[in-house]
Amino acid sequence: MLCIMNKLFSKIKLAFKLALTSLRLNILRTSLTVLGIVVGVTSIVVVFSAGDGVRNLILGEVESYGTNIIQTEVKAPSESPSFAIGEITSLKISDMEAINKLDNIKDSYAVSLGQDRIKYGSESQKIFLFGVSAPYQYIGSGVTLDEGTFFSEADDRSQAQVVVLGSKIKETLFGDQSAVGEFVSIGKKKFRVVGVLKEKGGSSGFMDFNDMVFVPIKTLHKKILGIDYAMYFVHELKDTNTADETAEEVRYLLRERHDISDPSKDDFRVSTMDEMVEILNTVTGAISFLLLAIVLISLLVGGVGIMNIMYVTVSERTPEIGLRKALGAKKGDITWQFLIESVLITFWGWLLGVIFGLILAYILALIANRFGLNWKFIFPFQGIFISLLFSLGCGFLFGIKPAQQASRLDPITALRQED
Repeated sequence: MLCIMNKLFSKIKLAFKLALTSLRLNILRTSLTVLGIVVGVTSIVVVFSAGDGVRNLILGEVESYGTNIIQTEVKAPSESPSFAIGEITSLKISDMEAINKLDNIKDSYAVSLGQDRIKYGSESQKIFLFGVSAPYQYIGSGVTLDEGTFFSEADDRSQAQVVVLGSKIKETLFGDQSAVGEFVSIGKKKFRVVGVLKEKGGSSGFMDFNDMVFVPIKTLHKKILGIDYAMYFVHELKDTNTADETAEEVRYLLRERHDISDPSKDDFRVSTMDEMVEILNTVTGAISFLLLAIVLISLLVGGVGIMNIMYVTVSERTPEIGLRKALGAKKGDITWQFLIESVLITFWGWLLGVIFGLILAYILALIANRFGLNWKFIFPFQGIFISLLFSLGCGFLFGIKPAQQASRLDPITALRQED
């Protein structure tokens, strides 16, 4: 048994050496052949690294709100899919006040979003108005003031015309001078600036809190938007261990208040932090899987290119094959030689693809950080392993037919063929 294993190992070792020599003699052609593999592997490495980076970025933003919260938001009833979120007007401030009376709810804040133009002197800009209740400042929002104060519950109750400016808006309107105590115009109304927030990193994109103006939610509702409903509530829990039970209590209370008997007709959604994280993981995982399926196509295209070049190689080396068979090489020896050569080509492509993919993923992370995103470069072990399996699989799958063709050549006919 040991003798048979040694003979097999010697044959594979010889086939490996011959294949390696052949690849070295045609290094340029080999490199061009593996281009499809390189592109595919590079894409896989970037998808996995960037996917993990985006996932951690989003989860970091979500978890920055704290693990001791649950959220209530508007939702179109499942039987009425034609409803747009903006058409659902069921969440009232009175609902939040009723929720606050539950045993495990410490406090809550409501949120509504509007848009208008803000002016100060000759400066003017269209901005998002972020209407919130006063507890927003200490329930998981990470609010830090650069100057002044946040508005109070008394300001909210009295619908006071006061604002807190994001750092970018303050810079645009006031430059280096202090903004606290100054008056700005929003629409046709005057608002007094009571505070300015410190710059908040990682908020580039649609929801850039540095570019927002914070207004008491009742002021926003009554004096700007003319509505009486909120987009969502965030509730702070006293005991996080009973978050699921508390979420169920909120659902029961809102169904009672909204006169809903069938859960499928809920016009709201209550989510715990664990549920939100699970949803985000599912979404980012699905996107990564879709992108992976797309980039695998380039690997298959690269594999077809390798099969074509292996047929050419067999044709070019027909005399060599005939000579080896005449000297006693068996079909298996020839098959192994060309099959190993095909696998080595894809391995070379995989190696180059991993190097380029890691470099590109690292550059993407650096660019994202330059734009203020807390995007960390993550070494994609899983992506590298998956790309290795697919690359070697392509080498075997697309190399087996040319290798078998080479092994079936008649030695006499092969020796007669001119180089």
